[in-house]
Order: sequence, then C-alpha cells, then structure tokens
Amino acid sequence: MLYWPLSTLRLTSESKENVLDLATKIFETWCTYSDESLDIIANEDGVRHNTVTPIVRKVGDKYQMDVVLRNNRTTEEYPLGIFHPHSEHHHIKKENIGLIEVMGLAILPARLKTELEEIKLCLSGKADFNSYPELEKHKEWYEHLKTCSYTNVDTFMEMEVTKKFVSVLENAGVYKMDDEGMDGFSRFVKTLW
Repeated sequence: MLYWPLSTLRLTSESKENVLDLATKIFETWCTYSDESLDIIANEDGVRHNTVTPIVRKVGDKYQMDVVLRNNRTTEEYPLGIFHPHSEHHHIKKENIGLIEVMGLAILPARLKTELEEIKLCLSGKADFNSYPELEKHKEWYEHLKTCSYTNVDTFMEMEVTKKFVSVLENAGVYKMDDEGMDGFSRFVKTLW
C-alpha cells in the first residue's frame, strides 16, 4: 500500500508472471468489492463502477506494477463522480484524472496559462480582477489568495496550484488518507489473501 492520495497497491517481483497474476487477482476482486460505509459500490443496476489504473515499469531486474483502485460512481451531489475532481476545484481541473495524473504529473487545461498570469497581475496590483470576465470562475479562490502573504508571486501561485492539484488527487482517491480510509483499504487488502 503506497502513501499516496490515490489508493495504490505496488507489486514488485523478479517474475513478471507473479506480478501479472497478483494484479489480475486484485482487479477481479476489486471489480465486485463494495464497502458502502465509504461510498464504494461495485455495481448498480448492472453497471460496474470499480476498475483499476495499472502503471507498469521495470526497476533494475524487477518488474513493478502500481494498481490504482478506481470507482466511477456518480450521485446527485457528485454528478461527475464521487471519486473525481469535486466542483470546488473545477476552476482549476474539471477533467477526469487519467494515467498521467495518477502518476502525480499535473495535466492542467491550457486556458490556465493565461488565467494564472492574469491572477498574478491582479495579486500584484497591476490589474483589476473584475476587468477579466474569464476569471469569474476563480473568484472564491482569488479572494482566498488575497489574504495570503508571500514574497514572490510566481512561486506563491505555483504552490497554490499545486495544493489544488493535490486536493483533486485526494478527491479521486477511493480510500481517503485518514484513519477511516486506511482501515477500509486494509479491509480490502485482507480479502486478497
């Protein structure tokens, strides 16, 4: 079990067959595994919600696979997915989390390049936030940013966007990084033996 916002099991072996066999067992078990206390429901009305994102690499002489547990269930509160970016982060990242993001590399919308530069101008007192209609989606975040202290606006904005991206990853994690989530993750792992 990795200490990572997304619920990830890392398999490592000199035998690629062993890695593949265990990954297959994890996938097949996860496809039918539910824990309603944590909003994890594998199937509803014939629709499978559980899947995995596999990441495979060779490290030295060993084969390694990260098996990231995913769930695509939606609710009225989370119409784009319970375990997907939540609405308070959509001004930064609304799109689904894919393989690259699972690995921790932020793929952010191209529109942000200009929008973040405009926000930096506003924070530096060189422009008026209200003169940029495209920034309206960032208003609540901007109000928070104005209350923070910093010495370098570029470094500050990079850190603030990083915090948002980490929050998006935490939203996508099936098991949260708290005691309840880790207990649930352990319960699932125990079903594999």
